[in-house]
Amino acid sequence: MSDPSVPKCPFLDPTAASPHAEAAELRVQGPAVLVELPGRVRAWSVTRHSVIQALTTDPRVSRDFRRHWPGMADVPDGWVLGSVAFQDSLVNRYGEEHRRARGRIAPSFMPRRVKLMRPQVQAMADQLVAALGALAPGECADLRSALARPLTMTVICDLFGVPEERRERLGALIDRALDSSMAEDAALAVQNELYERLGELAAHKRANPGADLTSDLLLSDRPGEQPLAEHELVGTLFTMIAAGFETAVNLISSAALELLTHPEQLARLRAGTIDWTDVIEETLRVEGPVMYVPLRYALEDIDLGEGVLIAKGAPIMVGFAAAGRDPQEHPDRPDEFDPTRADKSHLAFGHGPHFCVGAPLARLEAEVALSTLFERLPELALAEPGQRPARLPSLVVNGPEAVEVVPRPRSAPVTPG
Repeated sequence: MSDPSVPKCPFLDPTAASPHAEAAELRVQGPAVLVELPGRVRAWSVTRHSVIQALTTDPRVSRDFRRHWPGMADVPDGWVLGSVAFQDSLVNRYGEEHRRARGRIAPSFMPRRVKLMRPQVQAMADQLVAALGALAPGECADLRSALARPLTMTVICDLFGVPEERRERLGALIDRALDSSMAEDAALAVQNELYERLGELAAHKRANPGADLTSDLLLSDRPGEQPLAEHELVGTLFTMIAAGFETAVNLISSAALELLTHPEQLARLRAGTIDWTDVIEETLRVEGPVMYVPLRYALEDIDLGEGVLIAKGAPIMVGFAAAGRDPQEHPDRPDEFDPTRADKSHLAFGHGPHFCVGAPLARLEAEVALSTLFERLPELALAEPGQRPARLPSLVVNGPEAVEVVPRPRSAPVTPG
């Protein structure tokens, strides 16, 4: 917590209005910078590529808040970052506990299994893009709400067996839970309802098991493996459903926005000079879908050099989306979207033991959604060219609130079928 005897430190903007500019300012100050988070919680912000890599593979750094964050007792109820920081799931386990928890879910997201999902993803993309193409000439639509969100939400809810009638409210609650600009009382109400709804989902699947991952978690038959406790099951459902659509929604929305903002890159794509992998990886570099992941904790004092010592028990905020724009890693125009660049390295899906298990699925969804969109709606254009949309008010997820487009400008001919 903030201590009046300690000098003031930078305050991370909870609305995330300019996250990359904010990260750039912190990056030049040192390998880690003590910042103040909402709720008057202080943590070390890390935005340099090399330091993120080092800390996320360092066994002296944990994500287990119960075992390794003595300051958690002072965090206010309804802390806006608590929905992520206090998830009771694999994402906040350490060491062998994390390996066991990850082992329960990771096999379902192996690349070879994800490839089998392509027909399902393609069918959904076909339906959503057809609806966009059916709009009247000149009519606007938001790609985030009309394509990216329903596509990814449908895929992850199908995987976890979420009934149709529960999906919209569950998705809305997850969106709100990641809004770091909320007041604490509102955040607490959202968090309570979210976990209530997830508990209802778990109860529904106990009574109605099926061929889905929630049922697998409830009915695990792996030798020596105990069923998840209720709080672990609910925490795991939040982790996997939230990460399963929020990351991909932002990736698809940001990639579409970048291509429409940079028509020269779209022309290269259509000419075959670059491909969808180039576009997706460059989007992950320049607009990683996750900004900060709260929190990690130092198991002992960690000296990062340059006069920076992270004390034992201190919380750490790792800025994954900031890593791709680090000029030490990308000295050539680090803030510019350029899919032709040879080095598109990034840490958008994390690094080390906690690397995102859903990365192959997010890449697949992005490729299918974007290729279908741009191939079938060749006249697609931004509704307000030259104006960047507002960003999501979140320190956790990173992307545009909306991508307003005109699928069929008035001058575009109607394509049969």
